[in-house]
Amino acid sequence: MEQKRVIVFTTPTCTYCKQVKRYLSEKNIHFKEIDISRDSKAAQDMIRKSGQQGVPQLWVNNVPVVGFDRLKIDKMLNLKN
Repeated sequence: MEQKRVIVFTTPTCTYCKQVKRYLSEKNIHFKEIDISRDSKAAQDMIRKSGQQGVPQLWVNNVPVVGFDRLKIDKMLNLKN
């Protein structure tokens, strides 16, 4: 089964960003990280698409999950505990 495309929008000072990245790594989920504090165009795009400014935002095949919502992430990535 092909892995879904995962992008994580973060900032360096965000505690939940660190937690979601660690969680994905533990589950062997490959992801692309975008630091919106360094990429204002990506930040604007993220806000435009999701309507939310908060991070982390985890995008699974272009569908946003705002915050570290483990249940929603597990469901979208077909993960079992």
